[in-house]
Formats: sequence, structure tokens, C-alpha cells
Amino acid sequence: MNNAHQEQLQRIQLLEQNIQAINMQKQQFQTQLFEIDGAARELQTSPVAYKIIGGLMISIEKETLTKELASKKELLELRIQTLEKQENQLKEKVKKLQGDVLNG
Repeated sequence: MNNAHQEQLQRIQLLEQNIQAINMQKQQFQTQLFEIDGAARELQTSPVAYKIIGGLMISIEKETLTKELASKKELLELRIQTLEKQENQLKEKVKKLQGDVLNG
């Protein structure tokens, strides 16, 4: 195996590691999204709302907390979309490099 092929294989490995890191980050964001959805559902049926700030639990208006949760949800969805785009770009690079290695 020549040096060019070896370099391409190392790049493929690095790209696959980056894809794994992106998947882990995406999974964390999806978990947070799931928790936010659960909190929003609970908030709809709850007569009062509380928010934990530092070590304190304080009473907060339901509408304010609902807006905060919606904002956090929107941000997480955007981050997930961005990560998915990055993941797809990396996968395309891997495909191209694999093709280069196989063809030449």
C-alpha cells in the first residue's frame, strides 16, 4: 500500500471518528429535546410552575416558562439540524475517499 492510500485511509478514519462525535452530540441534544417536551406536557396540566435556578426552586408564571421551553426546544432543533448537515457532509467525504482508495 502506498503512502497516498495510507493517508486517505487515515483521513477516512478521522472522518468516521468525527461522525461518531457528531452522533453522540446529536443524541445528547435529542435527549434534552425529549426532556423539554415532557416538561412542556406536564406544564400544561400543572396549576403552578416552578423553575430551578442554582440551588433554588422558585415559582414562575406558566406562560413565561412555556416560552422559555419553546425557545430552548427551537434552539435544540436548530442544533440537531446543523449536526445532521455536518454528518451528511462528512459521510459524503468518506464515500468519496473510499471510492478514491478503491479505484486508484
